[in-house]
Amino acid sequence: MKNTFLNTAQLIAPRSRIYRTLYDAKDFCSRQSLARDCALSLPTVHQYLTELFQLGLVRYSGEERATGGRRAQGIEIVPDARIALGISVTGRYLRLSAVDLRLQELAYCLETFDLDSHLGKLDGAMAGIIEKFLDDFHLDRKRLLGVGIAVPGLISPDGQRISTAPTLGIKDAPLYALTRGIDYPVHVENDGTASGHAESAFLRRKKSMAYLSLEEGIGGAVLIDSVPYPGDSAKSGEFGHICVEPGGLLCSCGCHGCLEAYCSASRIETTFGVSHEEFFRGVREHNPDYEALLFDMLRHLAIGINSIHMVLDCDVVLGGFFTEYLQDWLPVLKQYVTAGNPFTENADFVRLSTLRRHITSHGAALFYVREFVSGI
Repeated sequence: MKNTFLNTAQLIAPRSRIYRTLYDAKDFCSRQSLARDCALSLPTVHQYLTELFQLGLVRYSGEERATGGRRAQGIEIVPDARIALGISVTGRYLRLSAVDLRLQELAYCLETFDLDSHLGKLDGAMAGIIEKFLDDFHLDRKRLLGVGIAVPGLISPDGQRISTAPTLGIKDAPLYALTRGIDYPVHVENDGTASGHAESAFLRRKKSMAYLSLEEGIGGAVLIDSVPYPGDSAKSGEFGHICVEPGGLLCSCGCHGCLEAYCSASRIETTFGVSHEEFFRGVREHNPDYEALLFDMLRHLAIGINSIHMVLDCDVVLGGFFTEYLQDWLPVLKQYVTAGNPFTENADFVRLSTLRRHITSHGAALFYVREFVSGI
């Protein structure tokens, strides 16, 4: 009986198969290796590579290697053939990043931006900020794929509203207030989800993980073999509202004892009125009040991490701008995790994100990078 099942890769159009192979390549690629890896003939590879060269999407890498006969010339994608813009929205700032197809940052800025709990007051302000950013960094609008916006809240299933964003003081607000006037494709998603996707994409290997985003609020994402798991109602990864202290501190969501109430970066400013840089400088100088707060945050963070790990049994990756300050304290955190987990001796499943700086804005931009690569 003839086998009617086809390899998944064979169902992808030849040009797309060639481009994706180049995009995913970790080693030298030549026409010969592309023909082998894509299961295509050399004439077919030549035909579609010619198209990709003409579109400016691939180039010769400048490498040549002996392959037993003539030296083969290397081929690679042109990373900045297209760019994407990612924006991370917080209560007080916008973090804007322009990235290429490899998620390498081309431009970044921090913009003061007070939502004032009322999206309706923006009146197209986001569009103006985007245009200024593109002008200031001389970014080519013709290469711009789109604008991804990451918000610290839940997006409605139809993608039209912010269902709730406690750290912004927003509940059931229309997204058009953010996107009005933007002359480019726009996609809005949860900030923790965007960050988790960026971390997974940067690693470029199949891996399950729980991504825990530590910013002014706390969110996250669950990825099973690098595939996002959104949950039945797209609320998967809302780790910030795991209860780590029953009856404890009041959270912005209205409940008591949430992980976010104890471990978000905003707790430092709320408690002491100092910046994160000042706080960690004080910790290094052994300010007893600062040390006490940091250790309390780490203990509660360990409780949250163990709760996540007990359920998912995978790596727990800590990301977000707050992790920039946590490298020196990771051993202490792992000690707390180990002490509260009967199934581990070293908490090696806990690690800091590879992309600690600007990961949320990069993750927001990733939506359009993935869309472009998959659509070649």
